[in-house]
Amino acid sequence: MEQLIDLDLLVKQMALAFGAAMVIGNGYAIIQHRRGITPKGERGEFRAVRAYWLFTVGLLISAWGAASLLS
Repeated sequence: MEQLIDLDLLVKQMALAFGAAMVIGNGYAIIQHRRGITPKGERGEFRAVRAYWLFTVGLLISAWGAASLLS
């Protein structure tokens, strides 16, 4: 009997999507900070190390997901 949902493919796609979301979100925050734009109604400081760290982790996760999909 054929499976309705290929769970292996789903895990690979989720890894790619999660990593891409981390790259896009943190990349956007870094770009906005460089432009001097802050979110309305938000207080606090921009944590550059944290943003770059999560950006890098997102790149690794998305690369892993993409490589898994291609293999």
